[in-house]
Amino acid sequence: MATRAGRPGQLHLNAFLLSVGHHEAAWRLPESDPYADADVEHFRNLARIAEGGRLDSVFLADSPVLWSSVARRPATALEPTLLLAAIAATTSRIGLIATASTTYNEPYNLARRFASLDHISGGRAGWNIVTTAGLDAARNFNLDSLPAHRERYERAAEFVEVSRKLWDSWADDAVLADKTAGVWGDDSRIHPPAHTGRFYQVAGALNVSRSPQGHPVLVQAGSSENGREFAARYAEAVFTAHQSLAVAREFHQDLKRRAQRHGRDPASIKVLPGIVPILGGTEAQARAYAEELGELIKPEYALPQLADLLGVGTEELHLDRELPANLPSENEIEGAKSRRTLVVELARRERLTVRALIVRLGGGRGHYTVAGTPEQVADLITDWYDAGAADGFNVMPAVLPRGLTEFVDQVLPILRDRGLFRTEYTGRTLRDHYGLPRPAPHRSTTAPDVRELVTGPATR
Repeated sequence: MATRAGRPGQLHLNAFLLSVGHHEAAWRLPESDPYADADVEHFRNLARIAEGGRLDSVFLADSPVLWSSVARRPATALEPTLLLAAIAATTSRIGLIATASTTYNEPYNLARRFASLDHISGGRAGWNIVTTAGLDAARNFNLDSLPAHRERYERAAEFVEVSRKLWDSWADDAVLADKTAGVWGDDSRIHPPAHTGRFYQVAGALNVSRSPQGHPVLVQAGSSENGREFAARYAEAVFTAHQSLAVAREFHQDLKRRAQRHGRDPASIKVLPGIVPILGGTEAQARAYAEELGELIKPEYALPQLADLLGVGTEELHLDRELPANLPSENEIEGAKSRRTLVVELARRERLTVRALIVRLGGGRGHYTVAGTPEQVADLITDWYDAGAADGFNVMPAVLPRGLTEFVDQVLPILRDRGLFRTEYTGRTLRDHYGLPRPAPHRSTTAPDVRELVTGPATR
């Protein structure tokens, strides 16, 4: 394995797949199939492209709610673990990361789904743990209000604790398959969680044997104070959003320090900011392509979503003015705290009108968008990696499949020439790709204090 001065090792790169691209107007291009969001073969093709590039994984977002207006963009969101099971059948190495909410699921059902996906794929499953912001989702689950931000993370902590007990409820050698004796399995090697906690009571063992990876790789998305603390305790990869190298580096260093404080090896957490590459043969061509996409955005569709993120009414936002001076503070927001702060700081720093802000967010919803040549995109990735601002990236092509194909064919060869990315897979599981160990079974029937799991001990 080649290394660079200053930082040994190589990048980790996921392909974040979303319909026909992350740019909200991508579906309006002549090349785009506006029905691809419900086409399994479309996603299988994208996964094969990513696997051909030897990327670590494909990554799917999810939320238990209809996203915004169906007038705005393709809105079908196939259930991600089912979609990834279909993708697993036509791939062999690429990791498969699905987003699932701890607020609107039950540990037994979700642990079973991910254990099943890990078996089906031969050890390639990952779980992107989210707590789900937004009142619309709450109203789909018998709730009149959104659970408080802190409570959602406390629930998430206990959810993960229970899930790990369930994945470990079978010993690796529980299946004997002794035909002569007529004994298929050993009951003494089954360990029911018998969990009674603040949010969950789960008595029995999982009805799926321990999977190839032991646990799916645990991924987390969220950069608030509660999110950082949760990630430092549980996450093995963190999907985050930053608009500058300096801020990304601060986050990277902070998360590694927190992990070490929790007794973890900081290298066991991979910090992966999102990046939206828009490529052209020249920088001017790439910028023209980005402008073409921006001109296809209909601001009236994006305005309600922006208002909801900011915690204001749409009547307070005027397309050709800057954001109002008196916005709610982050402490007053119970939704996506860190993303809201990122968007406000971006708008204030660059003095963007609401219209211009909508265009800036149209490509990646706050993730870093770069329009340039393959060399320029490779330079940015290299700079962030060498500066200790990222261990890799979630690559979010603006247009699919075009953007993914261009990244694989044009950017990856440059990174490989620099010794920054693999030429072949060296393992078969997602843990292999990330260089993570298979976790040893954890045995505990006690329920920890979930408040401490989120905030850390009061004496810290």
